[in-house]
Amino acid sequence: MSDSAAAAPAKKIEFEDPHAGLGNLQEAEVTRVRTLHGGWRWTLVVATAATILLCINQQFSLRFFIDYTQLNTEYFYLLIALMLPFTFLIFPGADSAPLNRIPWYDVALSLVTFAAAIWLMLNVRKAAQFGWESDGAPQNVIVAGLVMWAALMEALRRTGGWSLLLCVLPFTVYPLFAEANWLGPFRGSQLTLDQTTAYHVLSGESLLGIPIQAFADTVIGFLVFGTALMMTGAGKFFINLAFALCGTFRGGAAKVCIFASGLLGMMSGSIVSNVLTAGTMTIPVMKKSGFRASYAGAIEACASTGAVLAPPVMGATAFVIAQFLNVSYAEVAVAAIIPAVLYYVGLFMQVDCYAARHGLRGIPRAELPRVMDTIKGGWYYVFVIALLIVMLLYFKRESHAPFYATALLLVLNQIFSKDSRWTLATIGKFLEVNGRTFVELVGILAGCGLLIGAFSMTGVVSSLANDLLTLAGDNALLLLVMCAFTSLILGLGLTTTACYIFLAILVAPALEKLGLNRMAVHMFIFYWGMLSSITPPVAIASFAAAGIAGSPAMKTGWESMWVGSIIYFIPFFFVLNPALVLQGPSPYLAGLGLMALAAFGTLFICGGIQGYLAYVGDLRGAGALEWPLRVLLVIGGFVVATPGGGINPLSQVQVTLLGLAILAPTALIALLLTRRRAPVLNQL
Repeated sequence: MSDSAAAAPAKKIEFEDPHAGLGNLQEAEVTRVRTLHGGWRWTLVVATAATILLCINQQFSLRFFIDYTQLNTEYFYLLIALMLPFTFLIFPGADSAPLNRIPWYDVALSLVTFAAAIWLMLNVRKAAQFGWESDGAPQNVIVAGLVMWAALMEALRRTGGWSLLLCVLPFTVYPLFAEANWLGPFRGSQLTLDQTTAYHVLSGESLLGIPIQAFADTVIGFLVFGTALMMTGAGKFFINLAFALCGTFRGGAAKVCIFASGLLGMMSGSIVSNVLTAGTMTIPVMKKSGFRASYAGAIEACASTGAVLAPPVMGATAFVIAQFLNVSYAEVAVAAIIPAVLYYVGLFMQVDCYAARHGLRGIPRAELPRVMDTIKGGWYYVFVIALLIVMLLYFKRESHAPFYATALLLVLNQIFSKDSRWTLATIGKFLEVNGRTFVELVGILAGCGLLIGAFSMTGVVSSLANDLLTLAGDNALLLLVMCAFTSLILGLGLTTTACYIFLAILVAPALEKLGLNRMAVHMFIFYWGMLSSITPPVAIASFAAAGIAGSPAMKTGWESMWVGSIIYFIPFFFVLNPALVLQGPSPYLAGLGLMALAAFGTLFICGGIQGYLAYVGDLRGAGALEWPLRVLLVIGGFVVATPGGGINPLSQVQVTLLGLAILAPTALIALLLTRRRAPVLNQL
């Protein structure tokens, strides 16, 4: 540092709350939405408050309704009645629809949907008593069911777009012609329109099935917790903590991005909203530090995508997985620990190798917040998250945990925070933000529930699983590749949750019949469906980051694939050995060993991808052999990281020795060649 620089005090970078003024879009990547005003806004606020109170009543058995025990199905329909009508008020029906006012037809749709939901709620107890979901439902209930069916499809279109509607709608009407010869392996039991409608709206397998059950039982609480974190200023605390801890490292701005996006992801649960919040803070600093715009956008897109995988608070899909597997959400969160660690370790290594190759330094310590000052200002966020984890993992109270954590957070915030204490206006905003998120998720999850119901009532899933096994020749690896490719294609047009539900019904049973671990199979589907967020031609997370970075959208998408390439391999790793999702005998010991091997292999994969290998140096020093060495490093690293045994014909020892046999001579040759040309750069 020069004398003049030392004499002048360094100007600290100011990091404001990244969530200030932003909404909390959760799942659908829809950006054209209305902001409700006046009476409509207060109607949403009241409906949201009622939704949260209903959830608390149901989960804590508080008996708000004196001398009346509410059935789960009645509770689900009350939530639908409160939230689904707002889909038509918040999400315009067409690009030409006005945003500054609500057209009469949207108001009419909202009222009709509310009336249908209330009527079905009033009749669902009788339906359970007399078996109406199978046959014999009164005509007025059928009419209300048809109205609800149509409303759900329109809600799907508005929240998820035409692609989601066109994927779901044909399957919801499929039971009406399920015996048609042209359906081939999809042939099943055919039902009448009345039977199909009754099953869709009255049974616990369709509209009131797994997705809505997940929303009503656990998602509401975690969304409330995430919004409370956001509106008490936790975003600013996490951003400052990330800069304080990682900012001085080589390529520190990008490492901050990875750390901060993972922390901020627990508040939104949405890939795109994570990009739009964290990215506004991290991308400009990355560009200022020397990262090219498209690479900075790619890092943010990948880091935000990984946040949906990272416990303790994951995206909405994780709660649906728990319902599908009939396990606690805590078990899903624990299963995600090692894959999430491997993903972020891979990203961290990618950034480190890139920064070393391009000589990018960290941010001077004098410009960064101090760690202790940051922790003093927001220690209670760490305390609250620790409480949440203890309640999830030790006390197993997943439906109660987020409400206790939220209550503690609000109390501590009111006592210790000077800048973010809540007022009555804050409470109104809190309910409004939650309401918009609830509306969006109900529109998607309720509609996707009909997808499950269609296959349930026709009984086609079992025969389809057998057909898939026959097609794959009972080859698990081939079926996994088919599933991965299908997930990626579906993910281009569907939200992550919708894509997961689709494949959990169609493909998961076939994979489970091959003896693969159920948790590993469902996590595999989840991960691959999510990859479309960084995979062109859609790559919506990459495109959102490109808008902030000012870089070409498609170039940022390809860069995202390159940077996040490790995530394309991780799902295969944990299907090969479920110890990586902490399943099976001695899962913790085996899982840690496999994680260490995978991380070691990832080091070489990243070195090959970026052209810089830690403790060896810049591979440009190898001259003409640079690219052959890089390819061998990627291959060798991939082999070392691959678990042995199970469906892999090689044992773990054989796989590891084979990988080392490739890596050892490759790294030695690279070391000798680079030492001749240039000294090895200092390592972190």
